[in-house]
Amino acid sequence: MLRRLIARWSVRRYPPTNVNTRRAHLHLFAWLLACAGGLACSDGPVAAVVDVDSLEHVAPEEVGFSSVRLDEARAFSDEIGSAAVMALHDNKVFVSWGNVETKYLAHSIRKPLLSSMYGIHVETGEIDTTMTMAQLGIDDYPPSLTEAEKQARVAHLLRSRSGVYHVAAAETQSMANRRPERGSHPPDTYYYYNNWDFNALGTIFTQETGLKIFNTFKVEIAEPLGMEDFLTTDGRLYYDREKSMHPAYHFRITARDMARFGLLYLRKGRWSGEQIVPEEWITACTTAHSVLNADLGVGYGMLWSTLTDDYPLYGPGFYHFGYGGHMLLVLPEDDLVIVHRADTDARLYVASQDIRQLAAMIVNARTSN
Repeated sequence: MLRRLIARWSVRRYPPTNVNTRRAHLHLFAWLLACAGGLACSDGPVAAVVDVDSLEHVAPEEVGFSSVRLDEARAFSDEIGSAAVMALHDNKVFVSWGNVETKYLAHSIRKPLLSSMYGIHVETGEIDTTMTMAQLGIDDYPPSLTEAEKQARVAHLLRSRSGVYHVAAAETQSMANRRPERGSHPPDTYYYYNNWDFNALGTIFTQETGLKIFNTFKVEIAEPLGMEDFLTTDGRLYYDREKSMHPAYHFRITARDMARFGLLYLRKGRWSGEQIVPEEWITACTTAHSVLNADLGVGYGMLWSTLTDDYPLYGPGFYHFGYGGHMLLVLPEDDLVIVHRADTDARLYVASQDIRQLAAMIVNARTSN
């Protein structure tokens, strides 16, 4: 908590234009606090130096799940080629299969990670989600944004409803194929899963707060949660300058650290008695602002996808997929967090329908089902 207070003090004490001064003070005071408390002054794993409740590993039956059914789920997990799977109930780990300590690229799950930091800095007033791209001075390489596109607000980008259909870094071919024509939809009138929106949000975060994304994630999220593996060097900005000036922000993260992040959202932003991310922000992010499939109850909030009771496999809840087989699923009514990782570094991909089926097998392994 003290580290976050220092970070907050530094941000509030100096305006965003005085970035170097603020960073220097942040680093100095964090170093002094760590040394005064006998903590290691390094960028190493943080769990040993943060007062945070631990994630207890228990037998499935201790939290009301069947080992026999979970053995069937594990066999299916092996069959589809899962690299790592974790499941938590009642703050306890009852499934931990595979390489849970391996750092894989999070792919699109980077977006919920950024959303958590937005929540913190919207609360402090540093980021105003009503600001337009014109007011923020956000543009892109030619063909530049039109005046109509510049009327998109930060809130529209968070909801993937900006109406800005400029090419973007880290855009898959399928995303490019589905991208609407420039100028075809005014801001906030149409949902399109848009890497331009997501990448520009990274630029806006840095511009408005004066903070680096990965350093901030470590101080404001990883450290309070006691993430065991995350380092600032696990983040990388990915530029594709032939397409856009706004880079993607790629995270490498382990399954067990991702599970802690999911648990933070299950707890409505609280951890060890501290409100890390505002509860109101989490509610807004995990409430559907667009309906993607009314029959299945699938929607999109702010950098999270949403599920209603109508979803046939599980729910209600919220989730995010990452390209190639990564999933973070949070089911509040079931008190469940499920993480699935694939070894996309080795091009070993897992189909999303198989991951959904595996998640359903874990949910249905409850002895009360």
